[in-house]
Amino acid sequence: MPNVLVEEKNPRVTIVTLNRPERRNALTIDLLTELTAALQTASADPQKRVLILRGAGKAFCAGLDLQETTVVERAHQSAEMVAKTLLAISQTRLITIAQIHGAAVAGGAGLMSACDFVIAAERTKIGYPETRRGLVAGLVLTFLRRQLRERDIRELLFTAELIDAARAKEMGLVNRVFPPNELENETHKLVSAVLQNGPVALARTKRLIEELWSTSVKQDVDRALRYHMEARESAEAKEGIAAFLEKRSPNWT
Repeated sequence: MPNVLVEEKNPRVTIVTLNRPERRNALTIDLLTELTAALQTASADPQKRVLILRGAGKAFCAGLDLQETTVVERAHQSAEMVAKTLLAISQTRLITIAQIHGAAVAGGAGLMSACDFVIAAERTKIGYPETRRGLVAGLVLTFLRRQLRERDIRELLFTAELIDAARAKEMGLVNRVFPPNELENETHKLVSAVLQNGPVALARTKRLIEELWSTSVKQDVDRALRYHMEARESAEAKEGIAAFLEKRSPNWT
């Protein structure tokens, strides 16, 4: 079974669905590789203008599959693949819409944050619990610093608590919140509004937003990846991940 499903809704819109519902779409190297390939294929099609990213089952994405990170070589590769995927999402000329429900946590919230729009179902849980695992949410911080007030960033990362979609909208992390049964229709209303605009004008506007920052997303991701990898190789991260997998409280020393 593929880890990512690709649906050509119409010649201008591609829908990409994370497809590991039994694991709440936890991110593996294979899933991230398939997701990046789907993004590249859609971006290369001159007819495509919008990409919708969503998750199968009960949640959008629960974050990295931490079982995969217990092997050092796989941990390095997965971190690099997360960075590559976030760059692919943020750098594509397509307008990207994350359609989230259930939960968007850690790496899953990172995927969401890299998109141009976030449309959320009511009561979706969103957050960045990396510090509870002894990790640094470096890669996603690239996008959070562009979207949120510093006080809100500190609250999200220093408490590591999950917030609901309504609170995320107040912060500016989410664009719009709807009842779950309205999510699909409202997403397509947004798509219709985007498609009324000139494709070249949209692509150039998106590029200008990026260029007006003093540092590029690529520069920030490279810096953030160094912080993330340093934390991931630490004894603290080993304890935090082990505690999560063993369903116990970590023993911080």
